[in-house]
Amino acid sequence: MAAPCVEPPPMVRLEDYNGPLKKVVGTFARPLERKSVHPPQFKPGAKLCTLTLKGKFRLFVQDSFDPVTILGSAFDAGLDQAQNSDSSYGQGAEGYAKRLGADYGGDATSRFFKDFAYPWIFSEDPRYYRLAHGSGTRRFFHAMEHAVVAHRDDGTRMFNFTEWLGTASAVVLSNTYHPDSRRGFAPTAERVSFSILQDMGFDVLREFWPEISRKLKLPFRGETPPVNPSSNPAT
Repeated sequence: MAAPCVEPPPMVRLEDYNGPLKKVVGTFARPLERKSVHPPQFKPGAKLCTLTLKGKFRLFVQDSFDPVTILGSAFDAGLDQAQNSDSSYGQGAEGYAKRLGADYGGDATSRFFKDFAYPWIFSEDPRYYRLAHGSGTRRFFHAMEHAVVAHRDDGTRMFNFTEWLGTASAVVLSNTYHPDSRRGFAPTAERVSFSILQDMGFDVLREFWPEISRKLKLPFRGETPPVNPSSNPAT
């Protein structure tokens, strides 16, 4: 009989980041931690519980409405406004609102494909599995590998269809609400490649986030909670 799967550690609460600046860092860290899981330690043969269909949809919703996602779209819209990208949108408040809607729509669409739709179709776990041990070089290449290798819902490894098909689908669909974007294979391939490289960078950050958190004295997912000396053991 197969051993039951192990649930990953819960997310760190924002309240656990004490101090104004730590709360700001914690706000930006939560999207990293939400899609990161630690392998079970000291439990040979144990497998992490993968996401249910409901869990994948919840991940899509949480990622889409995360404050960092909205702030990122607002920042990108500001850059697009300054560079007059999608010039048919015009300038002023109306032009900015159109760019903000297009950028946020692109982010939400990408998360729909990569957090929910393709993970459901291919029975794929959209999260990043940290290696969390070994040399820095080994862990770096493990993080880079995630763009190609993912985990199935049963814990086995598979080609990362979600990363490639999800990114391509989001880029192609974005042409419908970015009227002045360059069309054709080459511009589309360029945007897909840039997006995948960006995801690889975030996976590297996810892999080494525990070490970064320790340096900054921040809590992180997978950390063993400290023992409260005032508590009495059960008898």
